Amino acid sequence: MAGKADLVILNGKVLTMDTAHPRAEAVALAGGVVLAVGSTAGIRDLAAPGAQVIDAGGGTVLPGFIDSHVHLFQGAAALEFMAMEGVETASDAARTIRAYADANPDEPMILGTSTAYGLMDGRNPTRHDLDAILPDRPLALLAPDIHTLWANTMALRQAGLLHGAPVPEGSVIVMEAGGNATGELQETGAFGPVLKLSRTGGRDMLGYVTGAEPEPPATEAERAADRRLLARGLAHAASHGITTMHNMDGNFYQLELLSDLDAAGDLKCRMQVPFHLKNYDPLDRLEEAAEMQRCYTGDRVWSGRVKMFMDGVLDTHTAMMTRPYPGTDQVGEPVFEPNHFNEACIRTDAMGLQLSVHSIGDLATRCTLDGFEAARRANGARDSRHRIEHIELIHPDDLPRIHALGAVASLQPRHSPLGDYFPDVPQGTLLHDDQYPYAYAWQRIRDTGAPVIFSTDWPVIPVDVMRNIQCAIAPDQPGGLWDVRPQSLMDTLASYTSGNAWVEFNEGRKGQLAPGQMGDVVVMDRDLEACAPEQIHKARAMVTICGGQVTYSA
Repeated sequence: MAGKADLVILNGKVLTMDTAHPRAEAVALAGGVVLAVGSTAGIRDLAAPGAQVIDAGGGTVLPGFIDSHVHLFQGAAALEFMAMEGVETASDAARTIRAYADANPDEPMILGTSTAYGLMDGRNPTRHDLDAILPDRPLALLAPDIHTLWANTMALRQAGLLHGAPVPEGSVIVMEAGGNATGELQETGAFGPVLKLSRTGGRDMLGYVTGAEPEPPATEAERAADRRLLARGLAHAASHGITTMHNMDGNFYQLELLSDLDAAGDLKCRMQVPFHLKNYDPLDRLEEAAEMQRCYTGDRVWSGRVKMFMDGVLDTHTAMMTRPYPGTDQVGEPVFEPNHFNEACIRTDAMGLQLSVHSIGDLATRCTLDGFEAARRANGARDSRHRIEHIELIHPDDLPRIHALGAVASLQPRHSPLGDYFPDVPQGTLLHDDQYPYAYAWQRIRDTGAPVIFSTDWPVIPVDVMRNIQCAIAPDQPGGLWDVRPQSLMDTLASYTSGNAWVEFNEGRKGQLAPGQMGDVVVMDRDLEACAPEQIHKARAMVTICGGQVTYSA
C-alpha cells in the first residue's frame, strides 16, 4: 500500500538527531527506510494492515548506534575464547586457566583475551609463570589493548619464537639474558605466529596482523566456521543497539565472509572494512585498497578506507611521546618513519580514499597530523575526513590542527582511566604532571571545533554503547592532576549516531530519523534524558532495527 508503513514505533521519546525536527513521539518505516516521524496518533494512522507495531513505552528512540572503531572478527572470537576480564591476580589466573584447559581438552592452544597488565600480582607474566600454570599445552594471553601477548614456552617453541626471530619495525620479542624469549611479545609483528596456533588458525586476527589473505586459503569448513563466528559477533553487537560498525582491520577474506552473510540474510549490522597497510608493505599494495573500494560499494558491506598504525600503547612505552616517559629515556618507536608515512598518506589521499591512523602518544598524533598536512599540500584540500584513532595524549600545540586540517578525532571514552574499565595512571609513571590535562582530553578536542566521533574498539573493551556513553557524560573524578571535563548527553549521542554517519560520508542517508533515511533504529528501555548520568549504563536496547528489519528484541 503506497505511503503506508510496514513497521511503526509508538509512544516514544524520539531523539531524531535532526536539528530541524529534533523530537517526536513516533516513527514509521516502509521498505527499509524512514517514512515519517511525528506524533503517536499521526504515525498510527500510517500503519498498513498487518504492520508491525512496537510500543516504546516512553523509552528513548534513536537512530541505530554506529560503532566507528571495532575489530569484529576478534570481538566475535573473544566471545568464545578464554575470558580473562576481571582476573587480576596470579592465583585467579591459575584457577581460570586450569579450569578452561580442563573443560577444553581438544583446544590446540589456550588463548586468553582481555588479560590485565600486571597480572602476576603487579608485574607482567613471563613464560616461566605460565609454564608453572600450564606446562604441557600451548598457552597465550592477549592484553586488552591487543598490543601485547604473553606466551608459555610450548607456544613460543611451536611458533618458532623461543630463541627470538626477525620482526618488523615497531614490534619486539622481549629476550632474557640467556638468549631465550621471556614470553612477552609486543605488537602484531611479534605475536602473529603465536596466534596461528589458536583454534581459528589466526584468521580472526589476520586483517589486524598483516592485512593479507589466509595462506593456504581457508577450506570451506573453515569458511563456514568463520561465518558462524562473525554471525555471532554481529548478533551480539545488535543486542547493544548497534546497526553499523566500522572495522579497523581488514582483508578481502572478511569482505567475502560478510557478503556471504548478507546474501544469506544473516548480516545484522552494516559493516565497513578497510585495507590495512603495514609498515613493511610496498606502497603499491594500496592498489588493493582501490580494488576493495571498487568491489564493495553497498550500503551493507563496503570499503573505501585505509588503516595504518603510527605507534603502540602507553603501558609498554611503545606509544610515541614528545619527551621520555617519566624516569626513563624511552620515547616509543614509530611504526612508520615520517617520510614513509607521509608518502603513504599522499598516495592514499590522491586515490580518494579515507585514512584511519592509530595514534596514542602526543608525538604520534603530531606525526599523523603532519602526514595529513603533507597530503593536503601535495594533492590540495578536499573533504577527506581523515581520522585519527584514539588520541590518548595530545600536545597543546596540536589541539587546533585537527580542525584546521579537516581531520576527525575518533575517540573511545571507556579507554580512559577516568572510566570504569582501566586503572588510574599514577603520578610519575606514564605521564608527566603537565600532560594530565591533555590526556584523554575529549572535551578539549571538541571545544576546538574538531569533529568528534565515538566507538568502543571492541574487543579492547566490550561493545557496550551505554557503558561508553556513561564514561563520556559522567567520568570518574579522581582528583589530583586530572582535568576532567564531562561531555553533554546530546553531544555524546550525536557522536554515536549522526556524527558517525557523517564520517562514513553518509550524512543525509543515515544517522538521523528523517524521511528517506535508512531505517536503522534503536528503541531503548527507558528515557535516557531522565537517567542520572552515573546510572545511564543501566539502559539497554529493547529493540534494534537495521534496514527496517528487527535484528534484536529483548
